[in-house]
Amino acid sequence: MAVLNKIRQRSLILILVIALALFSFVIGDLFKNSTAFTGGPQDVVATVNGTDINRNDFQQKVKNYQDRAGGRQTSTQAMNAIYNQELRSIVLKSEFDELGLSVEKDEMRDLLKNSFSSYPEFQDENGNFDVNRLNAFISNLKDLNGEAAPLGNFMVNYESWTNNEQTIAANAIQQTYYNMIKAGVSTTIAEAEDDYFGDAKTVDIRYVQVPYTTIADSLVVASKTEIQAYMNAHKDTYETEASREVVYVEFKEEASKADEDKIKADLLALKSDKSEYNESSKNTEVVPGFDSATDIEEFINSNSDIKYNDSFLRAAELPAVAKDTLLKLSVGDYYGPYKDGEYYKLSKVIATKQMPDSVKVRHILIPHVGGQRADAAVTKTVEEAKATADSIFAKIQAGTKFMDLLELSSDKVSNEKDGEIEFDYRAGMAPEFKAYAFDNKEGDIGVVQTSFGYHIIEVLEQKSFNKTVKIATLADKIEPSDQTLQDVFNKMSKFEIASKDGDFNALAKERDLVLKPITFNELDENIPGLGSQREVVRWAFDDDTETGDFKNFAISNFGFIVAKVVEKKEKGLMSIEDASITALPEIRKEKKAQMIRKELTGTTVAEIAKNQGQSPRTAAAVTIKNTTLSGAGVEPKVVGAAFGLAQGVTSKPIDGEKGVYVLEVTKVNEATKLDNYSAIMNRLNTERRNTVQTKVITALEDAAEIEDNRAKTVY
Repeated sequence: MAVLNKIRQRSLILILVIALALFSFVIGDLFKNSTAFTGGPQDVVATVNGTDINRNDFQQKVKNYQDRAGGRQTSTQAMNAIYNQELRSIVLKSEFDELGLSVEKDEMRDLLKNSFSSYPEFQDENGNFDVNRLNAFISNLKDLNGEAAPLGNFMVNYESWTNNEQTIAANAIQQTYYNMIKAGVSTTIAEAEDDYFGDAKTVDIRYVQVPYTTIADSLVVASKTEIQAYMNAHKDTYETEASREVVYVEFKEEASKADEDKIKADLLALKSDKSEYNESSKNTEVVPGFDSATDIEEFINSNSDIKYNDSFLRAAELPAVAKDTLLKLSVGDYYGPYKDGEYYKLSKVIATKQMPDSVKVRHILIPHVGGQRADAAVTKTVEEAKATADSIFAKIQAGTKFMDLLELSSDKVSNEKDGEIEFDYRAGMAPEFKAYAFDNKEGDIGVVQTSFGYHIIEVLEQKSFNKTVKIATLADKIEPSDQTLQDVFNKMSKFEIASKDGDFNALAKERDLVLKPITFNELDENIPGLGSQREVVRWAFDDDTETGDFKNFAISNFGFIVAKVVEKKEKGLMSIEDASITALPEIRKEKKAQMIRKELTGTTVAEIAKNQGQSPRTAAAVTIKNTTLSGAGVEPKVVGAAFGLAQGVTSKPIDGEKGVYVLEVTKVNEATKLDNYSAIMNRLNTERRNTVQTKVITALEDAAEIEDNRAKTVY
């Protein structure tokens, strides 16, 4: 009782303490995410040279981009594309503004004329562009207050028109900017001469190579300090983005053996008739099975995951796992259930037939408006095309020769070969055309409609007859049962719970789960074998996710994974351990070069070769542009040194890619100077100007001040 009284006496203090604790919790979280007050980074995808890319605008552009792509781009691919567009637009605009580039009213009218002069809406009676009609159209759009008006095959409103004007103007400014830069790109006569002599002047050399492999790697020790120093000297090579190393185990939602056995049993059960109670008639009725069904197509389509195919199939068109057996069966025989890809199938032979593998036909094509490949000259409707085809067919039946009517065909290619086409059953022909050619007999003539129009077809020749079969196949997709799905979920949950107190790797090994490692950067998207998994990447880079943390993720059309963060690497130089893979061989080369140099004795190639137990080699017609040295491989330093020597002079030791070299120029093959280098200058000018746009963009982006918040805002 005394305790309760003390609590009551101090209730105000307790309330204040609790209130302060809650306040500090909320305030702490706000300061942790300080942008809650400022509307900052969470609303800004990136800041480029002081210009913000707004999140809402960015996401709308991403959506529009994905809509135009028709689902062929993932969200991350679309975001990257729009980000690159926005980045390029901002850095270019900064340049345009600094240079004072703009499009004035008169220039804008010229640009619009170039873009829309072919539109009848902007032409006078003589077909010439009329600026007054353009002005009237724009004025009308403005008066429509957002309503759309027709322009060619499109509907446009004032907003879409002004957006298009802005795009045209931006493209014009951009082209002016690039043209200004290209105008300043040129080639001097000296550069043209260098380019010419780079191919024309050659030297013959004799050299000795002392390979680095003559010294065992075990004799060359590199310390961590040396590796760190090498990394510092080659920062561009060893600087990396922030990354996370993750391992994960998979829990696939796959059909069990029991599931597959049930699928096979269910297929076999469909063979027999069964009794079912009909609620409508209040009677028990016999439902025909596969054995007794008379309407095979209706039976298959009602009971199979794959629709009925009413075609005769050749060996190559049958399932590979069953073709040999199916071709041997008699009509009415079954094969299966057998596994074919992601289905179990039960097949029944309905009919067999000898059919040709290739045919030759002659045809006359009568196209119609809207038909495939129909050009503007085609004016017949579908009905008129059919009437024309029937008329031609009637003339042939009445005795007119097929060849005499070929001029009526629109297929000019086959007309040049008397209207003949020869193809086999694998050809990509219109299905109706192909069916007539293979299903009928030599000499048959008929009218067939395809997506191209109406054809009068005569079967001229059929070759290579082989057995074909028409099969009815019940197919049941192999999918896990509800019980199997629950078992997979339980297995995953038990593993995750056990990992809270146990060793993740050891538990995976105990359960025969394969640990799969992967390393990714903050803006990466794909996990090999699992596809786009941005949720996993976001979690791994979350500020609250620590090394050793793990989490389960549902993977669409797969099951689950449980992922664990193994290592967090921040942006900067890579670790000494990772860098040593490429740095160690280079450090060893440098040290081996020093060791080899100390052992070199002699003043000529022959003497040095003899003392080092190597054979002198020769290379003829070496050019400065080709750094491949005969007998040694790519050696730019060695080739470059050769062109710095006079004939008969021996070089000092050169540290190459594969060893230390000493060389002697045995002959200098001078090239004759050209009287005129204009052609080379023009070629180099063209080459350099063609790369201006890409190089300018790269340079501007490299020089830009960029704060990239994509990973925290939209990815």
